[in-house]
Amino acid sequence: MSYDIELIDPKTKETVLLGHRHKLKGGTYAMGGTNEAWLNITYNYSKFFRRVFGEEGIRIIYGKTGEESIPILEEAISKLEGEPSDNYWAATEGNAKKALENLLELAKMVPFGVWEGD
Repeated sequence: MSYDIELIDPKTKETVLLGHRHKLKGGTYAMGGTNEAWLNITYNYSKFFRRVFGEEGIRIIYGKTGEESIPILEEAISKLEGEPSDNYWAATEGNAKKALENLLELAKMVPFGVWEGD
């Protein structure tokens, strides 16, 4: 199981397309990168997300703009320790932190977009 999280254009309701490719990786990703403001994150990290965000977990950012989510993501990142594992699927704080750092990067690229997911 995983979360498919994207920033959508509030007017068109379509995934925002960036003017360049990003190479942010999740559980599934496009070889060579993608220009979609989208990231897939394994559900394996959900216990860490619930710890830093509360019972709602990562879904706390859904419905918020990229700009609104920046301080929320930054605060959550500051509560997680460790480095990412070589094994993406390992349920570690470092891996959960890296996933949130990737979402933060997308939020900064598309501050007007609105988070949707699942």
